[in-house]
Amino acid sequence: MSEAKIFGITGWKNSGKTTMTCALIEEFNRRGYAVSSIKHAHHNFDIDHEGTDSHSHRVAGAGEIAIVSAKRWAIMHELKDESEPGLAEVLAKLSPCDIVLIEGYKGESHPKIETIRAEFQREKAIWQNDDTIIAIATDSDIVDCQLPQFSLEATKEIADLITDTLKLGNPNVRN
Repeated sequence: MSEAKIFGITGWKNSGKTTMTCALIEEFNRRGYAVSSIKHAHHNFDIDHEGTDSHSHRVAGAGEIAIVSAKRWAIMHELKDESEPGLAEVLAKLSPCDIVLIEGYKGESHPKIETIRAEFQREKAIWQNDDTIIAIATDSDIVDCQLPQFSLEATKEIADLITDTLKLGNPNVRN
C-alpha cells in the first residue's frame, strides 16, 4: 500500500483506545471514506481455535493459512522464528484505502491522539515525551497540557481533526 494516510490512537491499557478506534471507523465510514485498521497486540493472541480445520492446518505446520468464504477471507502467518513485522511491512500488505487507523504502536512516527482515562492512568502520559501526539482524548481536564483536548466521546470533532491533519479531502474523489 503506497502513500497511506495513517493516524494513530494510542494510550495505556484501559484508556479507551479500542472504543475510540471503533467509533472513528464508524464515523469515517459514515463520511464515505474507505477505512482499514491495524491493532498492535502486546500479548500472545489467537484468531484461530482448537477444533477448527484451519487450526489443524496450523498445528500440522502450515506457515500461512488462508481462510476464504463468500463473506470474508483472512490469511494467518505464523512467525515461528521470525521477528514481529514492523508497521511499514504490515501497511504494505493492506489493500488501498483512504485512511488506516492504527491502534497502539506508541513508538512509531505517525501522528496520534492519546487516550487518557483518569481512573486507569497508572503510567506517565505519553504526550509528555512524544511529539507525534497531536491531541488528547480524556475524561478529565489535563491542566499542564497545551495540546488540544477532547472528550473521549467527541468522535466527530476528533474525526475532523484527523481529516484536517491528514488533508483527506473529499472521499468521493479518488486520486
